[in-house]
Amino acid sequence: MKETKEFFLEELNKHKDLNKAKFFPRFFKTGPGEYGEGDLFLGITVPKQRLVAKKFAPKLSLDDLQSLIVSPYHEVRLTTLLILIQKYQTKKITEIEKEKIVKFYLKNTKYINNWDLVDVSADKIIGDYYFDKNNVIIQKLKNSKDLWENRIAILSTFHWIRKGRFEETLMLCEHFLNHNHDLIHKATGWMLREIGKRDIQTLRTFLKNHATKMPRTMLRYAIEKLTTSERKKWLELKKEN
Repeated sequence: MKETKEFFLEELNKHKDLNKAKFFPRFFKTGPGEYGEGDLFLGITVPKQRLVAKKFAPKLSLDDLQSLIVSPYHEVRLTTLLILIQKYQTKKITEIEKEKIVKFYLKNTKYINNWDLVDVSADKIIGDYYFDKNNVIIQKLKNSKDLWENRIAILSTFHWIRKGRFEETLMLCEHFLNHNHDLIHKATGWMLREIGKRDIQTLRTFLKNHATKMPRTMLRYAIEKLTTSERKKWLELKKEN
């Protein structure tokens, strides 16, 4: 008799698209030396993965998910994370069950290894769980030598930004000013932009202190929602230094 996870994989495979499977490796930079090197794709869109996740979330255990998160196929790992989020957001979940999910997530960060995998999950699990707890885990992720753990750190704080708390995000953005990867520049700029949507003065203060040192990508992302004239001002200030 087939196990539930085998039915899950069969269901997911029904949505394969050969053309998308050829395109996704280029989109997610899987070539030699690129950030997604070696990742494999089935060519399944995210909406279809969400449908499969919704169907199987109640049926799959964390043990099942452990065998799925290690899959070489990107969409299997992403759908596994979508299921993990659904489990975490179950209304009747206990703190003990939440802790188990968080431990699962942190144990498997090496498989949460592309920007979409991080972005869909970090704030909903790590950000939510550590919002009212000691953020030593965020500090550990921040100081990691792993690109994706660094991105998990900054994206986790998106949950805190939505709650009106910016201190940790600003600290991380300052810490990552000298990061060597464009994906962190994009993530930090994005989070600064989100802060600016809620508190423009806080964004402007950060820009006053750091615009000249910010990587250009980080700066462009951060000022994207400002007026044309203000964007020009910050970009010219960057150019002059």
